[in-house]
Amino acid sequence: MAKALLVIDLQNDYFPGGKFPLWNTETVLQNIERAIERANARGIPVIHIQHIANSKMGIAPFFNEGTVGADIHPRILAAAPNAPIVVKEFADSFEKTTLEETLAKLAVTELLVCGMMTQNCVTHTAISKAAEKYSVCVLSDCCTTVDEMIHNIALHAVSTRVKLLPSGEVL
Repeated sequence: MAKALLVIDLQNDYFPGGKFPLWNTETVLQNIERAIERANARGIPVIHIQHIANSKMGIAPFFNEGTVGADIHPRILAAAPNAPIVVKEFADSFEKTTLEETLAKLAVTELLVCGMMTQNCVTHTAISKAAEKYSVCVLSDCCTTVDEMIHNIALHAVSTRVKLLPSGEVL
């Protein structure tokens, strides 16, 4: 199986000093850096997914185009500087994006999903209708959200549809 590591919304607004800091971000950032390092060592492509708010819908509370908060975290960019960036405006990373086209070019059959907002963008991408043709695994130690309880509830909810494994068991 050809794998790809999807790194969803590792953007500055979700970190301390940003407009919507999440729980446990430093640990998750370190875990994702290690996951990217292992993916790079195994020749597994990394794909950055970046949420940019739709300005036609009015000013969003965060992820506004052209802001530092919407930028991908510099440590994540440094870990995978040549990875393609797929820009999205919906929770589902497949919805009206180039993700499927990017995966097809790489002949990907298995998705390793990680990132921010476990209960939103991570789960919506993992159980997207478009993701059904892939084997999907959510890297449970490489995701976070507003607090630990919501993170755990979201992982439990998605566990009936996709694999959940710590990154060290997959990469």
